[in-house]
Amino acid sequence: MAQILKKSRANSGSFYFFFKSKEQLLDAVLDWYLANLDAIILQPVYASTQDPIERIFVLLDGYRQKILITDFTFTCPIGRLALEIDPARKKIHSKIAANFDGWIAAVRQFLGDAAHRFPADTDLDQLALFVLTVMEGGVMQARAHRSILPYDSSVAQLRHHFDHLQKIVRNKNKSHQIRGEKP
Repeated sequence: MAQILKKSRANSGSFYFFFKSKEQLLDAVLDWYLANLDAIILQPVYASTQDPIERIFVLLDGYRQKILITDFTFTCPIGRLALEIDPARKKIHSKIAANFDGWIAAVRQFLGDAAHRFPADTDLDQLALFVLTVMEGGVMQARAHRSILPYDSSVAQLRHHFDHLQKIVRNKNKSHQIRGEKP
């Protein structure tokens, strides 16, 4: 609490006027993160490219930049909370999960916009979850190793997977064209 009060330049009376406890503050912070995902994280991604698949990699590059700018001290604040908060605090964990779900839903939207570029049996929900797993795992490994290589390797493998899925569709379409069929 002392660190929060010092950084916010507030006294304890001011804090307790707005929040009854640290848990209530954390609750409000998690609500704020979820409410601002679009404005802070996604809008710059939308502005950077029209290609929905490239939007995923722009999003991931944003995390890469944070890793480098902070000299490997960056962690995803939601991921860090997921690991640090006592699992018995179910309300807080449900808000952490809601934040992850918001991030996954954004990636899922990108994937949905590019669904025609993936094989029909591609599970876009699982693929969106996989993108989050690559990001979270890559961030943790980059921090642990104090090197961007684990992050870059994870993202490169994800790109390879996306390229492979798209190649399947291109080859299928090419095969249909050769036979004079509709894809």
